[in-house]
Amino acid sequence: MHSPQATECYRTGRQAYLLLSAAANLWAPASPIGGTAEFVAFASLFFILVSITTFCLETHEAFNTIINKTEAVRNESLPDLGPQYEIETDPALTYVEGVCVFWFTIEFLVRVIFSPDKLEFIKSVLNIIDFVAILPFYLEVGLSGMSSKAAKDVLGFLRVVRFVRILRIFKLTRHFVGLRVLGHTLRASINEFLLLIIFLALGVLIFATMIYYAERIGASPNDPTASIHTKFKNIPIGFWWAVVTMTTLGYGDMYPETWSGMVVGALCALAGVLTIAMPVPVIVNNFGMYYSLAMAKQKLPKKRKKHIPQAPQGGSPTFSHTELNLACNSTQGDPCHGSRGNRVLERNRSGEQPQRLND
Repeated sequence: MHSPQATECYRTGRQAYLLLSAAANLWAPASPIGGTAEFVAFASLFFILVSITTFCLETHEAFNTIINKTEAVRNESLPDLGPQYEIETDPALTYVEGVCVFWFTIEFLVRVIFSPDKLEFIKSVLNIIDFVAILPFYLEVGLSGMSSKAAKDVLGFLRVVRFVRILRIFKLTRHFVGLRVLGHTLRASINEFLLLIIFLALGVLIFATMIYYAERIGASPNDPTASIHTKFKNIPIGFWWAVVTMTTLGYGDMYPETWSGMVVGALCALAGVLTIAMPVPVIVNNFGMYYSLAMAKQKLPKKRKKHIPQAPQGGSPTFSHTELNLACNSTQGDPCHGSRGNRVLERNRSGEQPQRLND
């Protein structure tokens, strides 16, 4: 038997879990969520946007200060390492990030503790992203006060992998139906994406080889390598040019110099347009199908459970009253009201003739 305090604690946590689940459906028109769930949803969305904004501002030079960390080495056996500098981020941004991480931690712990299916919760990609985005902050805070070389190396590595915080953008899929539809579309279109990658890989290999030899046609006789006049020094460099050209980006950092190279470039651009255009309609069709299903599901009315009273059992306190009501309702002219109805019913059961009742 659980104590009343433990039962009440679990009930409160379970309500918090259901509240977070309801808050995830904020933008679903047919989801009847209350004011508290709306507040939690808006708060979660607010902290996600603030965390991403803080992550971007930390890379700006206005919020970074270069500090000289050079220490005088008195041991002559160690070589002079020279000046050592370290970039320190504005503490205000660190405090803001700490508040956001605290909110994400509370949200994650509530959901993982009171989740009805722990295994499915752990296997969820979004939950893994939440954990990976939260963990580096606590490791960085814990190692920042240590002065050992190993701690500094780990701290430097954690500062490099700060980019995992940008993965919090995927938390928005809990609040927007369109993003979830996009995720289903990408999973359903894996075969089309693989086909597109194969077509692009074949085209890149073919046109990178063609542009390399086409540019060598106009080489000067005094050029033994036949590559001084062009930027296509080898075939691997042509891979980059072929990808940019086939995807119709055209950065302009590499371009053919000879007439034969221009012909190859034109063919590469046309082949890229045709290659990309083939699987795109299938992907768009999948997106339209999933989006229509999502909108139709939201417009469906919520099923309400009808309360069907259980039939009374013999010997129960309500059995005799139910039998009386059924007998009274069997005929519209039965005068079964109050005590008079009871007396008439009892006389009928005993076989006596009922007397006329004077009103």
